[in-house]
Amino acid sequence: MSSDRRPTRTRARLAGAVAIALVAALALNSPALAKDAATAAAPPQIVPQPVSTTAGHGQFTATSHTRIVARGPAQAIARDLAGYLHPATGYRLPVVSGPPHAGDITLAIGHPKSLSADHSGEGYQLDVTGSGVSLSAPTTHGLYDGIQTIRQLLPAQIASPVVRPGPWTMPSVHVTDYPRYGYRGLMLDIGRHYEPPSAVEQLIDQAAAYKINTFHLHLSDDQGFRLAINGFPNLTAIGSQGSVGTGGRTMDPGGFWTQAQYKAVVAYAAAHFMTLVPEVDTPGHNNAIIMSEYGDTANPRLDGHPQDINCGANDPPAWNYTGAVGYSALCPDSANTWTILTAIIDQLTALSPGPYYDLGGDEVPTTVLEQSQYAALVNQEAGIVNGRGRTAMGWADIAGEGTSLAPGSIAEYWEPASGSSSGTVTATEAVQKGMKVVMAPANHTYLDQRYARGVPAPLGQTWACGRGCDVDQFYNWDPGSYVTGVTDDNVIGVEGAVWTETLASLSDVDYMAFPRLLALAEVGWSPKVERTATSPAYQDFLGRLAAQGPRLTAAAVNFYPSPEVPWRLDLTATGAAADRHGHVAGALATLSAPGIAATALTASIDWGDGSTDTATVTGTPATTTTVNSSYAIGGDHTYRKPGAYRVAVTVTGPNGATATLTVTLRAKR
Repeated sequence: MSSDRRPTRTRARLAGAVAIALVAALALNSPALAKDAATAAAPPQIVPQPVSTTAGHGQFTATSHTRIVARGPAQAIARDLAGYLHPATGYRLPVVSGPPHAGDITLAIGHPKSLSADHSGEGYQLDVTGSGVSLSAPTTHGLYDGIQTIRQLLPAQIASPVVRPGPWTMPSVHVTDYPRYGYRGLMLDIGRHYEPPSAVEQLIDQAAAYKINTFHLHLSDDQGFRLAINGFPNLTAIGSQGSVGTGGRTMDPGGFWTQAQYKAVVAYAAAHFMTLVPEVDTPGHNNAIIMSEYGDTANPRLDGHPQDINCGANDPPAWNYTGAVGYSALCPDSANTWTILTAIIDQLTALSPGPYYDLGGDEVPTTVLEQSQYAALVNQEAGIVNGRGRTAMGWADIAGEGTSLAPGSIAEYWEPASGSSSGTVTATEAVQKGMKVVMAPANHTYLDQRYARGVPAPLGQTWACGRGCDVDQFYNWDPGSYVTGVTDDNVIGVEGAVWTETLASLSDVDYMAFPRLLALAEVGWSPKVERTATSPAYQDFLGRLAAQGPRLTAAAVNFYPSPEVPWRLDLTATGAAADRHGHVAGALATLSAPGIAATALTASIDWGDGSTDTATVTGTPATTTTVNSSYAIGGDHTYRKPGAYRVAVTVTGPNGATATLTVTLRAKR
């Protein structure tokens, strides 16, 4: 597995006797917007919203002559920026350490006065003018966050993995920015459905673009154990072979990671300034461990009677590939339990340099383990974790009766608040016990919950969101006041969770995570504001979120076209070419049209020589397994005379929404 910071991307080469140069690209919601769009630059559409944004005058254009100027530690981030910009622009921007010139992008470690209120180490100050770009931050992490903002200031096609024609302009702007919370997490469950390291790295890429800085990896569950553990080969030889398979869905073949693969993913996350938090759930959610080791009588590390690890509801244990929970548990009184868990903790903490180890701890009913047994196991395991120099972390159940974790341990609040629910109680108890809290209430952060009733079948669950949890649910809440007695003094951040009972591929995961993850990213990063369905903050967010549609499409990220978002038609020139006879054929533009079928679109091309044709609209419409409504707008035309022609590509969608792209075509015969 490569340890490069981003996956290799293919490049396209543009050539031909007829060149099409972009003049203007308008992404419009309605014909009435056309005049304003043509005369006024749109404000920066940045997600998450920065602390402060002040628009300037004019714009900066990156060209093949642009340099990235940086010294010392900032050079690594400069190389990151050059790597981000290369695939779409085709430019190999040099990273230099000399004095900046006009037209350069400068990155520097510094301490801008505007960041005096920031104590996160992630703040940055960004200035874009017509003559250059200047990014300053106290740390390389802050610089890295800043280049994510630079990416969003550029046209959406900067996310393309193949060369686009540009131009690559940024509006003049002054940005001061730093996060509200230091922990902004995304959890992926690979226990119920296996995902290969390459898929996880793609998800890291996608999340880092929106300043997510923690990746929580759920490595095991009842259906599968996904990491090789030295000394316990059965954990993968037996425990990794299954996955959830229910409701007629075909079960994937399972799988596991080697320790070398895991270590490479940890390094990949770190290269994106993302901490990887490993989780092996205990004492419940571990039927895969029990099934693997229950009969492992030949293992010299065990005492010959490994059956005593099983305190679950079934003895002997049996595989259950449904989504059932609450039936498996490890016995806290078994020496074999501790031999296995200690080996797992020792090896995972050695492979994971981050500060946290997550021991799980959720959904263990007292009919399986008495509360005193549960508390005894949690206390002992947390002590082992602390002894390895890590902070113990777990679902908020670990703060229940009888547990006594070290101050500063982390409880993840997950149950929907309902006054007297156990989730509310344990979040409050966690604070009373000196613990910190990551806010992850299921009805505001669980990305596997359906968007609406029956949508999108067959993906998603409904137990936390009976009527669905769309973008509004993920945006309109406040982590620091959500649970009585739990304030910003206690909350270290937020986390979105992707449980995979119904999600068998990265495409499935993307469809459920996006665009809601962007709402959660803003809740975790941006300053506290009133967030309600009618608040100005939410309406502003929806507009900025709509602008992310073409970016997600260009980056080949699958996403749900939420009807709450005012998605736009967005046309971009392809840089098409023609032969020496003046014949133009093929796609002149690409179209992002979230949620719109090709049959609902009409398109035309005014060739600029007095002729107009109906354009072809080809591509794959949005489904739960394909990139969202990305189309090619094409035509076929031969110019009779050489010259420069203004060509207009127009697409009209439902309800009169229109986008027009004007290009200049110079034909030579």
